[in-house]
Amino acid sequence: MAQSPNDELLFSGECGKKSCIEARASAEFDDPEPWKILIVDDEAEVHSVTRLVLSDFSYRRKKLHFISAYTGSEARSAILANPDVAIILLDVVMEENDTGLTLVKFIREEAANKFARIILRTGQPGQAPEERVVIEYDINDYKEKTELTSQKLVTTIVSALRTYRDILTIESNRQGLEKIIEASRDIFQRKSLQKFTNGVLTQLTSLLDLKRDAIYCHSSFAATAQEQGFIIKAATGKYLDIVDKSLEEAVSPKIFAFLRQAIESETPNIVDDNRHVGFFKSKTGSRNIIYFEGHDTLSELDCHLVNIFFSNVSIAFDNIYLNKEFEDTQREIIFTLGETIECRSPEAGNHVRRVSEYMHLLALKYGLPENEAEILRLASPLHDLGKLAIPDTILHKPEELTTAEFETIKKHPGAGYDLLKASRREVFMAAAIIAHQHHERYDGLGYPLGLKAKQIHLYGRLAAVVDVFDSLISDRIYRKAWDVCAVVEHMRSQRGKHFDPDIVDILLVHLDEFLTLRDDHLDGRLPAAAQNDGSPQT
Repeated sequence: MAQSPNDELLFSGECGKKSCIEARASAEFDDPEPWKILIVDDEAEVHSVTRLVLSDFSYRRKKLHFISAYTGSEARSAILANPDVAIILLDVVMEENDTGLTLVKFIREEAANKFARIILRTGQPGQAPEERVVIEYDINDYKEKTELTSQKLVTTIVSALRTYRDILTIESNRQGLEKIIEASRDIFQRKSLQKFTNGVLTQLTSLLDLKRDAIYCHSSFAATAQEQGFIIKAATGKYLDIVDKSLEEAVSPKIFAFLRQAIESETPNIVDDNRHVGFFKSKTGSRNIIYFEGHDTLSELDCHLVNIFFSNVSIAFDNIYLNKEFEDTQREIIFTLGETIECRSPEAGNHVRRVSEYMHLLALKYGLPENEAEILRLASPLHDLGKLAIPDTILHKPEELTTAEFETIKKHPGAGYDLLKASRREVFMAAAIIAHQHHERYDGLGYPLGLKAKQIHLYGRLAAVVDVFDSLISDRIYRKAWDVCAVVEHMRSQRGKHFDPDIVDILLVHLDEFLTLRDDHLDGRLPAAAQNDGSPQT
């Protein structure tokens, strides 16, 4: 469109003068990317003069990168292609009298760019009165072209860039805190120490957008820390092959000296070039360090976020440690109780431990999640809890049981269930099911309920397979262990009869893994001479 006298961008003969307001860099800022300035105007001279006046401009050691658009359509494309544009110098009247105002709505609503600073420049203020425009449109400054001398333009640009920088800082803080919340939620959900340490490393890498190497080292007991030193629990990049090794033997002397500085001084954060080590001590007395390298120097914001994250990690570690102590105590009590039960029966040795490991492995192979498989590992040692209600004269009787005695034996699943059913703890709820149903048969001929096929809970069907498998494959007081081939043949012959056929198939496909578990938990004593070669009393 034709240029009116008021469309001229005037600088009062100051084009060659260097502004005293030109911003200088602060020492902490080291981002080489220039500030993007989008000039939207249908007059080529406006673009040229703006570039000329700001050609030597820099703010915090960052130059300006100019992008030009001469129409509303070109501006839309430029805005979508450059979401990181810092300032938009926007003319109001171009193809239409309200082209610039329409673009403001596009920028804020369709492009969803809330960060760019929009400065309206108009040579025809009557077409867009300042008061109405400022109230109705999300702009950040309004200038008439006649008032923009070179110094005032520089002042306007400095003010806009400072605001843009502050907004980005706030946004970075917001995103960082969101990542910390998300990271904390993730690590607090991890209950095993190994998964926890891996989770910490993953979330820290995400928090700082690191791309290369990091190590998480942990020594959980102060008493053993002097003896064993720090043990690497998780790692990434080139350090992957040193997991579970001691820190001193795994890393170079230079890195070890750097880490020892943090350990001995208990300094939260130490940075040296592109290496960073963070130290934190949990309330349980555990000393922990995180080391990472290959990143640019961490900003003040990065260090602040790392400190907040480390505080959460320390709390989470205390929870993990206390939870582990509780679970270890619970596990020990359950195994002790299970073994006490087995001492009263013809089955002996490590039967409950083998059944526990078989259940865990079989549950995983069946497709159950790790946490559920772990519950079954803890619950299965109590499968024969009801034998506490059976007289020793029946449990230890070497000869064949009478019909009445066998009916008494058949009461132990119900007795075990009655002892466990009142608990609302996941482990004991699972144990109640296993105790009640591990003698049910797939064909409905089992006891005590005579359940059939999928009427039997999955836990009961899994327990039936592993209980009989271990009884057959292991020595018993009343007989020697069966040959592996005989065990396989028996298990196969009972598909769809005694056992769920799908579960038997899983066991046989992975038989080598189950036999390895058997070998890892062999009984500590040999049985007496076999008294019969019949089917095991399970």
